[in-house]
Amino acid sequence: MCSLIMANQSIERSFILLGFNETMNFRVPLFLLTLLYYCVILFFNISLVLLIVLDTNLHEPMYIFLSSFCINALYGSTGFYPKFLSDLLSSFHGISYEGCLLQAFIMYSFASCDLTILAVMAFDRYLAICRPLHYHSLMTKRRLSQLVCFSWLTPFCIFSINVILTTRLRLCGLNIQRVLCVNWLIVKLACPEADTFSNNISSYLTIIFYISHGFFIMWTYMHLIKTCVRSREDRVKFMQTCVPHLISLITLLVVMIFDSMYLRFGSRDLPQSLQNFITIEFLIIPPVMNPLIYGFKLTKIRNRILSLIYLKRK
Repeated sequence: MCSLIMANQSIERSFILLGFNETMNFRVPLFLLTLLYYCVILFFNISLVLLIVLDTNLHEPMYIFLSSFCINALYGSTGFYPKFLSDLLSSFHGISYEGCLLQAFIMYSFASCDLTILAVMAFDRYLAICRPLHYHSLMTKRRLSQLVCFSWLTPFCIFSINVILTTRLRLCGLNIQRVLCVNWLIVKLACPEADTFSNNISSYLTIIFYISHGFFIMWTYMHLIKTCVRSREDRVKFMQTCVPHLISLITLLVVMIFDSMYLRFGSRDLPQSLQNFITIEFLIIPPVMNPLIYGFKLTKIRNRILSLIYLKRK
């Protein structure tokens, strides 16, 4: 039976996404709602990126990291929503083997890049508030470029290794019980005799690496809070720049931990629609919430947005 499935897979080289089975009765309203939401994601994130790029007053490390944050939201959203929208209007919900691996890579690198950017932003806030006299000598243009490259290249390299390890597996299944491809779900389709030890080791090392990001962020916030308690000016700066970062961090961590735990240990008895939401919530909440929080909370960006609105009214 296993050899028959593999023979078929070698011809078709595709997976079937079974998460769409319960969407057939309301796929048109869901399509319209999803399309509207995707347009909102594009509008908020592109607007914020353009605002930062075009306004020279916003060419500071904190805003450069924020624009990188928004670009990552566009990257992750574009890796999911166009395919999801086309599947909603299609009677066949398949994806090629290569396309599935690519989407899995985008999903993992998107989420991990978010966490890495948040860690880099925490380091920037630590230098700005805890070591203000040395900030400009430490956060040079070269250091800024290195941190931006680190936040993007590290997840790309790590998850390239994970995907390459997955490609060597012989698969005995074609059905993915979700609306998108996730690397762990592809690994679970491996034949019983397949060696997934290296995949498991790679996954656990990746988890440990990103847990260390969390500890680093906790360390920076311990110092930030200790510093801000002493001065009213520092407390104001903390509320303006660190609170949005903290909200984004908590939201991302809760969503990622919940999704990871459910993916590996969750029950299949839940309704399919709820399983789908749990799987894609990291693509629903952060891409819209982050630009809204930073847009309203950061004074320079808020004032710039208000000035543009005022000019248009005139």
